[in-house]
Amino acid sequence: MEEPITKPKKEMLNYINVFRGLAILLIVAGHTMQIGAKGSLVNSISFEVFAGGTALFIFISGFLFQHLSYKFEYKNYMSKKWKNVIIPYMITAIPGIILCFTLPLLYGNPFAGLNPLAQIGIFLTVGRVHNVPVWFIPMIVIFFILSWVLLYLERKNILYKLLPVLFLITIFIPRLDIEPEYVANLDYLHKYFEYIKYVLSGFVHFSSMYVFGMFLSKYKEKIDFFFDKRLLFICLMLITAVFDVYINSKYGIVNGTVSKIFLTVLVLGYLKHYDDLIKAHEKINNLLDIFAKYSFGLFFVHWYFVFAFNRLFNMPKVLPAGNLLECIKALSIASFRYLFVLICSFFILFILKTLLQKLNVKNTRMFTGV
Repeated sequence: MEEPITKPKKEMLNYINVFRGLAILLIVAGHTMQIGAKGSLVNSISFEVFAGGTALFIFISGFLFQHLSYKFEYKNYMSKKWKNVIIPYMITAIPGIILCFTLPLLYGNPFAGLNPLAQIGIFLTVGRVHNVPVWFIPMIVIFFILSWVLLYLERKNILYKLLPVLFLITIFIPRLDIEPEYVANLDYLHKYFEYIKYVLSGFVHFSSMYVFGMFLSKYKEKIDFFFDKRLLFICLMLITAVFDVYINSKYGIVNGTVSKIFLTVLVLGYLKHYDDLIKAHEKINNLLDIFAKYSFGLFFVHWYFVFAFNRLFNMPKVLPAGNLLECIKALSIASFRYLFVLICSFFILFILKTLLQKLNVKNTRMFTGV
């Protein structure tokens, strides 16, 4: 009887692991470091600098999906995503759901008054209401479901030929924005459809980043090209960032993703080029590895501490800033908020992980994402 063929396990890519750790730091910054009145130049600049980490996270998801596709089996793949993404998403949703029920006005629940079970169903399928950042989960689930299609198109040499079109979509079709006040006058069903549209628009807008991640995973040697041409891509990043700031402050059109495309390839190029140097500095590499390992957990829980900080110190989500002195003050407060959120999120995740391990839970990630 022939022994089953086992495919060799691919090595863990340290530079992608480090990139994942840096990406979560940017995502937390995007929710804590924005200043200035909406539509102002200051706000547009802070949004451009600190927001947009989602694009990096989606790129990494596509990269890792393709990197591990050699062992892809749809049923097993979906089972793992259920255990390691969907279940921890639902468990970490509990605090947000409780806040939606107990503090509906303060927390911003546009579905208050609806049947509680219906509300829970809505929260989990759109994400943004009970926990603002996790709209990402319903969106990434679409990529999970279509995983076999993506690999089929890749193996038929079709997928990466679509990248120019996908990038044009990212450039010219910005993702929708939505806040509770935007849907205040709609009935519950139309409110739900608006939130579903928000998730779908994110999927359409960010598809280029997911496929681009797959592309650079398949052709890793092309990452070196971006490092070799780094001066060109730095210029392109700065030009698109300035343009994004201009159209945001002048016309209210928000699309922070374009400059993040160039940021992604630059950071990836630098990390890959200096990978051995980073690994040689064990303390730095280990710290970034911790950020990477805690990245999903941080993503799931950090918004609760943003809310707690804002209520504790009576702060708005976006800190007001007009003149230079106000900008310095706002940035100082925002920096403190950033550290507060990051440290508290780490602390609670570490405590929960430790408790679960003491209860002999082998897969703690299934509960907290860590």
